Amino acid sequence: MGDLNKLLKNLKDSGINVPNSVEAAMNKVDVEDFTEHDASGFYHDRPVVFLETPEGGMKTISAPHMIMTLLDNLELDSGQHIVIYGAKGGYISALVAHIIGENGKVTVFDPSDEIIAHISHKLRGYPTVECRKSNDLTEITLPPLNRVLVTGQIESIPVWLNHGLEEGGFAIAPIGSRHNQRLLKIEKQDDELFETDLGSVVFGPLNIADSVIETPSPVEMAELIEQVIELMNDAGLIENEDKNRLYDLVAELRQLPDDLPPPEEMDEPGEHPMMKLMLQKGEWFVHLWPIIQSMMENRIASYDSSENFNDENHSDFVP
Repeated sequence: MGDLNKLLKNLKDSGINVPNSVEAAMNKVDVEDFTEHDASGFYHDRPVVFLETPEGGMKTISAPHMIMTLLDNLELDSGQHIVIYGAKGGYISALVAHIIGENGKVTVFDPSDEIIAHISHKLRGYPTVECRKSNDLTEITLPPLNRVLVTGQIESIPVWLNHGLEEGGFAIAPIGSRHNQRLLKIEKQDDELFETDLGSVVFGPLNIADSVIETPSPVEMAELIEQVIELMNDAGLIENEDKNRLYDLVAELRQLPDDLPPPEEMDEPGEHPMMKLMLQKGEWFVHLWPIIQSMMENRIASYDSSENFNDENHSDFVP
């Protein structure tokens, strides 16, 4: 296990709320038990890959600050039944199992056979965790939903959640487009759903098959750049001049036809209108491109260095 104590101290120093129950669970559960990939970045508050497919799909365990945000807002207590949609390698499920104790239960759903096989193996020592494959939760019988955690991007509140959430229960979910989501806390009161916006996030899709990297359309690229602007602005990493230039680029991208073929399908990808437009922006855009590209690949990490955390370079809402 890496330097967990330093990680937890840095999270607290950067203003992240670290519940005692989550801290205790993290001291019992080693993230390295849930991935065969290099996990060193986790201790610098970065996501960790736990599974890659031959087709180029990839899934990660969220960065620690995002795990804290999710579990803190889930308001966990002993004896609860927690439903998690999207496995995240099994690490979050293991943390939850420790927090809710032997009288609680965790039911994990994921649409991928590969991921269910992965987490079933990794969680074999957790008798209170059940792993089930499901592409559509409307097709199965769910228990009354009191606490639900959705760990991948969904475009809207699904029917199964709307109907299944019990009175006083709530869910945490990243809702929005592929590149532009809000982390919402959705609570049912008097048979109505009430939303609390927890901030801007960029989660990958629930299904690993949907995480294969594709060149975005002009509209998708515009949304992606808008998300970059918001995240960098929140983290204090962008000057007003660059921000205004990016907003101008967003407006120009939205003027392009959205049914253009992908650049890789052209004989000269550099002649693609979207690529030409971005290349025309010159050096000021080049230094921002690695951040945009990392978001497009769903590999974005928090904006801290490996040396320290501080309010100037730490973003609360990057998964």
